[in-house]
Amino acid sequence: MGDFIQQSVTKTAVRELSAPIADIATFNTLVSGVISGNPWGCTAYDVGGVPQDPVAISRQGYTARIEYENNEAKVVGYTSTRAPTVAAFNSAVTAIMADTALATAMGGDAIHVAGEDGFTATLKCHSATGEIYYVTFSREQVRVTSYSDDAILATIETWADTKTKLA
Repeated sequence: MGDFIQQSVTKTAVRELSAPIADIATFNTLVSGVISGNPWGCTAYDVGGVPQDPVAISRQGYTARIEYENNEAKVVGYTSTRAPTVAAFNSAVTAIMADTALATAMGGDAIHVAGEDGFTATLKCHSATGEIYYVTFSREQVRVTSYSDDAILATIETWADTKTKLA
C-alpha cells in the first residue's frame, strides 16, 4: 500500500474585534474597498481558461432582526431574515418594516434592531506567489484561512492595523 504524503501546510488565523462593526454600511464599505482597492496585492489568474479577479466574493450573507413592541414598549415578537446581498438585506428590512399586516399579526410596532444584525462575507484571494486563500469578515472577527505563506498574513495584518474598525 502507498502512504499518504503531505502536499501542503495550510493555516488559519483569526482577529477578534474589540467592538463589532457598527452597521451594514460600514461593513459593506470595508469589504467593497478590499475588492476594488486590492490592498493585499492579489493577482488575476485563469481557471480553465476563464479569467478570475484577484479578489472576489465567494460567499456572503446578511441577517436582520426585527422586533415588535406593544404600546408598553414590551417585545411581543420578532422575526429574522437572511439575505444574499447587501441590496437584498436593505430591501428586505424596508419591506418588513412597512408590512402593517405582519405588525398587526405580531401585535406591535416593527423596530429594526440593527445591533443584532449579522453580516459575513468571504473573499477569495490569489496571491502573487500563486496561493489561493480566503478572508472572511464578520461583525466580530476577521479570519484568514487556507494560506501557507506567512507573508500573506503579515500583509493582511499590516493593512488591518490601519483600519480602526478592525481594532
